[in-house]
Amino acid sequence: MGKRVLILTAGMGAGHDAVAAELARRMTAQDVEASVLDVLDLVPLRLGHGLRRMYAGMVRSAPWLYEGIYRSFFVSRRPPPASPLTALIAARLERRLREPAPDAVVSTFHVAAQAAGRLRDAGRLTVPSLVLVTDFAVHRMWLHAGNDRYLCPDERSARTVLERTGRPATGHAPVVRPEFRRARRAGDRLRTVAGAAPDDRLVLVSAGAWGVGRVMETARGLAASGRYVPVVLCGRNERLRRRVGGVALGWRDDMAELMAGAYALVDNAAGLTCREAFACGLPVISYRPIPGHGRDGAVAMARAGLSRYACSPGELVETLDRLKDEAVRKRRIRRAGALFDAVPAERVIRSVLG
Repeated sequence: MGKRVLILTAGMGAGHDAVAAELARRMTAQDVEASVLDVLDLVPLRLGHGLRRMYAGMVRSAPWLYEGIYRSFFVSRRPPPASPLTALIAARLERRLREPAPDAVVSTFHVAAQAAGRLRDAGRLTVPSLVLVTDFAVHRMWLHAGNDRYLCPDERSARTVLERTGRPATGHAPVVRPEFRRARRAGDRLRTVAGAAPDDRLVLVSAGAWGVGRVMETARGLAASGRYVPVVLCGRNERLRRRVGGVALGWRDDMAELMAGAYALVDNAAGLTCREAFACGLPVISYRPIPGHGRDGAVAMARAGLSRYACSPGELVETLDRLKDEAVRKRRIRRAGALFDAVPAERVIRSVLG
């Protein structure tokens, strides 16, 4: 019988699900049976769906509220307190682990990491529990000493995890679909979609899968500069797409091709879209990040030299202007591209499976 791995995710946006799906594809290519489970589906009475809607509503309409919750409960050096939600998910996950039993569990969402760590610590999960951290800024909800191993975005975050949990932690190459690594800078799909002139500098402005943040103001500022043409990525937020005055795109499955024709990415979440841009060789600038983990992640990426964090409209344009210098541009692309020299996550997981 072949090895089995259970990958835990949560449909909060699209990033965690996309990482879980790509990881499952890679494990399958290594002759490992991989299945993906959304831990919010384990919560009864569709309460998991309600939690998802509540989070999206806070980020979209009351970011100050999410910021307060994040600062109060996520940011601390102390271990997180036990929560009824984690206990409920852990109890239901334990039942799911019997049908059929996996040879390892990999969490790609922090609540899943808490639930799996709790089971492992209590001896109710008898196979290795690994955590693939998807945030550059590792908050305490990712951390549970019951988990066996942590796969982190880079070595800096790995050192933090090791210090705070005492568990093995290493950096790993970003888990993005292979087409992003193959994308060419000379692509013309974006120019065609945007109806742009040959000499227009097209800047992607990302609002994430849910279409959140002050991206309309960002786009207006870029357009007003007269030097850049913003293309707003609205995700699944059709209302936002209709409201954007310039070029606005809904959910796309050809992001690698679009990125290949862009001048830069202006991002507000420090999530998977940034890693996809790194894979494409597209410079990333964080601007007006969403609160909580978005802002902390943007700071962490900039501190690691992977991106730039612009704090004002003028600074955003100036940062974009500096990318016209090919030496500056290549240096930034090379620094972010080095992330992919790290060990692939699937190789680490395969070694644990034996």
